[in-house]
Parts: sequence; structure tokens; C-alpha cells
Amino acid sequence: MKCEEKFYEIYRKEPQAVAFCPYRICPVGAHVDHNFGKITGFAINKGIHFAYAPKQNGVVEICSLQFDKRAQWHVAGTPETKQDDWADYLRGATLFLSQMFPIGKGISGVIEGSLPIGGLSSSAAVVLVFLKALCDVNGIRLTPAEMISLSVRVENQYVGVSSGKLDQSCEVYAKKNNLLHLDTLNDEYELIPTSPKMKPYEIAIFFSGLERTLIGSKFNMRVDECRSAAYALKAFAGMEYGKFAETSLRQVPVSIYEEYRDRLPLNWAKRAEHWYSEQDRVERSAEAWRKGDVEEYGKIIFESGRSSIENYQTGSPELKELYEIMTRTEGIYGGRFSGAGFKGCCMAVIDPAFRESILRKVGEEYLKAFPHLEGKYRSTICHSEEGLVL
Repeated sequence: MKCEEKFYEIYRKEPQAVAFCPYRICPVGAHVDHNFGKITGFAINKGIHFAYAPKQNGVVEICSLQFDKRAQWHVAGTPETKQDDWADYLRGATLFLSQMFPIGKGISGVIEGSLPIGGLSSSAAVVLVFLKALCDVNGIRLTPAEMISLSVRVENQYVGVSSGKLDQSCEVYAKKNNLLHLDTLNDEYELIPTSPKMKPYEIAIFFSGLERTLIGSKFNMRVDECRSAAYALKAFAGMEYGKFAETSLRQVPVSIYEEYRDRLPLNWAKRAEHWYSEQDRVERSAEAWRKGDVEEYGKIIFESGRSSIENYQTGSPELKELYEIMTRTEGIYGGRFSGAGFKGCCMAVIDPAFRESILRKVGEEYLKAFPHLEGKYRSTICHSEEGLVL
């Protein structure tokens, strides 16, 4: 791997270890975890590799093959506020881990991502793989739930993204050839094995050529719109309501939404419609997977993608075009944007028998619509993978 080569080039020695955290895809269950919805997902066999070794002097020194600037800080003097660069996720992880455990050793390392940034939870994967390595050199053991919780704190409290725990949960709890079905309210989850009756399938990733960051997108606004809808619905129904930041659609029964949705401002109603309808899709998709009906499962993925466009109103022109191309491509069971949907990529569950024609058709039609992205657009085939090994 290139991260090992770069580590040796910098430090003239081999790394102590190379850790790996997979990326994730969420075919059904998008845009609901921040309001404590139920989700589904897979870890995939692409992700973040981190070649590292301990530093006895407590210094953290990290470089990334995706970014030019090397980052450095001390475990005892990690900045308490973000510095507005790519390493903020790792600073936050260092700070919060040091508040939980005494940390004496620093770490030197090189980060390598196997796919372009955007839509596959690269930030969560970076935090998790870095936490695993920093814990390793300091003799600390975190449980899976602690890894997830700490990583979410980094996103929410240090970096400032109002995300839920979907990404981290998929990357930690997932198992190869199983669909993760998780309730983000109480962390109860089920791993649904691939049925022996299921037709063959693969996962295709279509990268739009546009990298994205949630900080600069409308991600946080959408979260607030969901909370606003929940707050208003509670008021209309005479329910108790407390702090806005602690309000979620999960606290409002669907019957209350159906009774009062016409009184909501249009945008709030659309966000709520996506949230409630996505909960129904999560349950239907889990049942389709359990039965081995990949064709029905794919149809529900397309439904989820359509709701993300029409109700959640995410998706750049590029990603919307990719979605529309997928809907008319033979051999694609179902697909949607992956992640927040402002830039990044789309994912699809496909019939392997059509792999080459799918990759060719999607690429040709997309680049016909956006010829300036020639050389930046990419497609790749993935498979499900084990979650982070702790």
C-alpha cells in the first residue's frame, strides 16, 4: 500500500502496524439517524488505511495522501477548537480520548483513502481508524459502542456537523454478506444474512467527480428543518416539548404527523415526509433482504433516492443526473446518492451479469451530460466487508 511506502520514505523505518476501516453505504435509511430513525447499511471493501508507529514524546504527526499539508500537535496540548483543515477530525479524536484516558504516547502516521472523498463516510472512517491506532499505541481498549460514541462526538462537538451515528455504526457493526438493520435510538441492531435464495449482486460506486464536505453544505440546515417539524407537530398536538436541540421526529408518532402535516410550512413538511416514509422503507427493505428478494430490495432503494430528491431536497445536478441514469440502466436493481447527496457519489446494487454494460453506459451518459468532468468521474465495483476490527 502507498501509505506504507510513504511512511518509510518519511521515517526511514517500517510502520509498527497498518490499520483499516471500511467505508459504508446506506442503501435505505438515509437522512434519518440525526432524528433517531432506523437505518440499514453495509461496510464495503474500500476504505481508509493508516500506517503508523508510536512517538514516545507525545507528538501526533499525521500526513494524508489525499491532502498536501502535514498536521502536528501534542497529546497534552491538542487545540480545543477546530483549526479548519483536514486534520480537525483527528484533533477532535485526540482531545476527547485524552479526556477519557491518560495518554502519554503520540503517533506518527500516513493516511490513505482508497476512493475519492464524498458520500462514503470517509470522515467517520478516518476518525475510527485513527482512534484505533491511538488506542493501540497507548494500551487503551474501547468497546464498539465507545468507539462509535466518541467518533460521533468528534463530528458533532468538535467539527460542527449535526450528523447521527449511521456512518460509524455501519463501519463498526457490519459483517460481510450481512445487512445491518439498526435503531439509532437505542442501538439495537440485527445482522440479516444474505439469503441463499438471493440472486447474485455486487455494489457499484459512481463518483461524480465532485468532492464534498458536509460543513460547507446544507446538511445542518436539513437537520434543523426536521427538528423544526417535530417541534411544531408537538405544539399542534399539545405534546410536551423541551429544548429544540433535543427534539426529534422519533418523539412524534406518525399518527400525529398525518393529522397535522398540512399545517407545517412546506419545507418542514417535506423533510418530515421523507423521515416517516423512509422509516417504512427501512422496514420493507429489511424484510425484502431477509426473504432474498434483491429485486424488491432494489426498487425500495430507488424509492429512497427519489424521496431524497423530492422531499429531502438534496442532490447536486450531477448526482441527480447519475440517479436518473441508474433508473434506466438494465441490470441495476436499485441505487441512490450515497451520503448527504450534495456532491460525492452514488451507489447501486447491481446484477454482476451486467457489470461491464452498466459501467460503460453510466459513464458514457454521465460524461455526455458533464463533459468537463472527464478524468474526474470514476466508477468501481465493491463488495460487503467486515466492520472495523478492534
